[in-house]
Amino acid sequence: MHGLGNDYIIIDNRDGKISDAKAAELTKTLCERHFSVGADGLLLVCNSTVAEAKMRIFNADGSEAEMCGNGIRCFAKYCFENSIVSKREFAIETLSGIRHVWLTLKNKEVAAVKVDMGEPNWERSSLPMKRKGTAIDADLDVDGEKFKVTCLSMGNPHCIIFVDCVGCFPVEEVGSKIENHKAFPKRTNVGFVEVLSENELNVRVWERGCGETLACGTGTCAAVAAANKLGKVGNKVTVHVLGGNLQVEIAKSIFLSGAAEKVYEGTLFKEP
Repeated sequence: MHGLGNDYIIIDNRDGKISDAKAAELTKTLCERHFSVGADGLLLVCNSTVAEAKMRIFNADGSEAEMCGNGIRCFAKYCFENSIVSKREFAIETLSGIRHVWLTLKNKEVAAVKVDMGEPNWERSSLPMKRKGTAIDADLDVDGEKFKVTCLSMGNPHCIIFVDCVGCFPVEEVGSKIENHKAFPKRTNVGFVEVLSENELNVRVWERGCGETLACGTGTCAAVAAANKLGKVGNKVTVHVLGGNLQVEIAKSIFLSGAAEKVYEGTLFKEP
């Protein structure tokens, strides 16, 4: 499945057949695009005692992520269309807490999903990021080059940089350096943002553990939150990512809306 090109393999693991010890290595094998299925990550459907289902997220490199905005839309569509959940509004447990989703149906299939992404946390400790306090429009030295960064957690860590032209910016070079910067002990996602108007942004995201993706839900929300915090945009924003458009609304929480698509399904008949 994919959300605007940010693609995931989804497996129903409510029987616990894929153990914790096996999940990371299986993810790395299945997500390799040349010799296997290929994806940005693996999502496991697990049982939950506090929500209708639990989502575990593994990046392509096998590391486990706390939250994923595009992944959770795919996850919600999968759960509904496979009769794991029968409601159009339900809760999903993640490592970053409970997330509520609302489904838009078309011919009994899920056409779009709205997600309550929660409130951003601006404290450095939430990412984590070294030093105390916040990092809002702060200086970050990257191999001798200084960048103005705004850092926050959307359940997972994000470092946002505003640029004049995202299409011209060396996202891979700078993104990789900041992902692994000593300021972020557990690494970070990096968002590069171009402000088009008070309700429109262009965004590219270098994702921790998998590189640049065609879309990043939490990264999109982090970009809008940072832009709003700095007075660059209002409360309702259309975000253009490489894979398409996402809608973000800032209220008490941040709400993310966008499509989710099923590409194909198959059977893993022999474990790698």
